[in-house]
Amino acid sequence: MDLLTPDIGLLVWQVVIFGLLFFLLSKFAWGPIASSLKERENSIQGALDLAEKTRGEMAKLKSENEQILAQARAERDAILRGAKETADKVVAESRDKAVAEGQRMLEQAREAMQNERQALVASMKKDVVNLSIEVAEKVLRRELADKASQEKLVQDLVASSRLN
Repeated sequence: MDLLTPDIGLLVWQVVIFGLLFFLLSKFAWGPIASSLKERENSIQGALDLAEKTRGEMAKLKSENEQILAQARAERDAILRGAKETADKVVAESRDKAVAEGQRMLEQAREAMQNERQALVASMKKDVVNLSIEVAEKVLRRELADKASQEKLVQDLVASSRLN
């Protein structure tokens, strides 16, 4: 049983050695160990803070990229819409211009036909007048072939001119 019950002197020496070891460890070992643990904790916390900051920046960049993409899509849609409107406008203007040109050509053709008709009517009138004069001339030559019929015509003309 001696082994199970320690002696008082041994106990005192064990407490003194433990106290001395505790003092030495607290003075020389625990300070640097605690400071290195504190540094390690600070570096881990710094890395965590940096990771959180980087994650926030990545989220911000992602949202900015999405905004830029949305703006680019909106601009693309606006450009396409403008191009379609311009194309529609050009087609409409071309169609209107073609219709106006067709109308102008029809009007010119009508005017040309009217001018031709008037020229033809005038030519026909001139031909009819010339033909009438020739017929009248031939009739008068035949009727006034002798001197007596010429004198009778002159007397009739003089008599009709006095009546008027």
